[in-house]
Amino acid sequence: MELKDLFITPIYAALLLFAAYQVRPYVTNRDTQRYFMPALLVKFFGAIALGLIYQFYYNGGDTFNYFTHGSRWIWEAFMDNPVTGFSILFEEGGARQPETFQYTQHIWYYRDPQSFTVVRIAGLIDFFTFHTYSATALFFAIFSFSGAWFFYKAVVQKYPGNERKLAVAILFIPSVVFWGSGILKDTITFGALGWLTYCVINIIDFQRLNIKYWVIGACMAVLIFKIKSYIVICFIPMLFVWLYWKYQVQIKSAILRVLIAPVLLMIFVSSAYFSLDQVSSYSEKYSLDAIAERAAITAYDIRYGWGARTGGDGGYDIGIPDGSWQSMISLAPKAIVVSLFRPFLWEVKNPLMLLSALESIIITILVSLMLVKGKWKRIVEDPFLLFCLFFALLFGFAVGISTGNFGTLMRYKIPMMPFFFTFLMLALDKREKKYGE
Repeated sequence: MELKDLFITPIYAALLLFAAYQVRPYVTNRDTQRYFMPALLVKFFGAIALGLIYQFYYNGGDTFNYFTHGSRWIWEAFMDNPVTGFSILFEEGGARQPETFQYTQHIWYYRDPQSFTVVRIAGLIDFFTFHTYSATALFFAIFSFSGAWFFYKAVVQKYPGNERKLAVAILFIPSVVFWGSGILKDTITFGALGWLTYCVINIIDFQRLNIKYWVIGACMAVLIFKIKSYIVICFIPMLFVWLYWKYQVQIKSAILRVLIAPVLLMIFVSSAYFSLDQVSSYSEKYSLDAIAERAAITAYDIRYGWGARTGGDGGYDIGIPDGSWQSMISLAPKAIVVSLFRPFLWEVKNPLMLLSALESIIITILVSLMLVKGKWKRIVEDPFLLFCLFFALLFGFAVGISTGNFGTLMRYKIPMMPFFFTFLMLALDKREKKYGE
């Protein structure tokens, strides 16, 4: 951060807050409007706090690599020649182009198309913020907030009367606010996942087939896939679980349900596999044939390679998969436990780990209460709640088995957190009213 952050950022913060205040009546109702501005403000706080901690505590890191060693050079290109700057924005990364090599040779993440996507987004915003870190971070926070808010809006419409609990579950989880607000991959994918889920809820549960939901949902899915394809790969099969169970519970006759269940199961499993195979075929890292091997490589690299060097001393060991599906499945329980319930307090090595440990304690308490007091019949009859649960478990398994470092895990697991907390909050609802009605 520089001196100009003190002058430019307050101006943009005021403009964005004014715009949000004008938009609020159109995206809230009497019960939800009280959470709108506070949720946006904590996102702004998270964006600034992330930058300060990375600068003064970590002395650098991903967010500054995206900015100082990334979008800065797109900004420099804009200043020298706007045509060159725009050319870099439309490059995909990978092999450098002779026409822009003068600038892209300095971009650390240029050879990584996923990371370079974040650099390009930051570079576009820099054009309006004069390459000011905290002002650019506010725009990242706005996008993340918009996805979270519309996700919250859809879930509240589906489960009226739970506005406060769902606000906590979706908008105010501390680790999500912190890791999902600054200039990071996670901020963009978190916001896009919120928008995607909002569109899917409207299409599946509210039967709103307006083209805008399909277009927005498709765009958000593509954006997520370009940055973190494994999020989409976890989302797709659980989407078909949601659809399968939705049609299954609508069959009232027990005999008919038993007869039709295998047919529905075969249809949706086949559809899920075909969709997943088609999507994953666009990613060499996460093709179905390579997922197990990729998990093993990533786990080893984060645990003993760059993750050990940059993630602090917060490593954990649940075993390294050997690249086979059998070893991955055998480690699944440990991976899910480490994602949901760890770090334990005695494993804390720094303040950020303490934040994650406190959240893990809360999750442990809520899960214990759910096991004792949860309305299991209602849960089983609610396809969306099962989707939230299974997505969180699958995602927790995916990041838990492939990470090996609490510092990295804290950031990687934020997409699953609102889904799991939403499941817990609604599972503990004491009202006799049936879910979704």
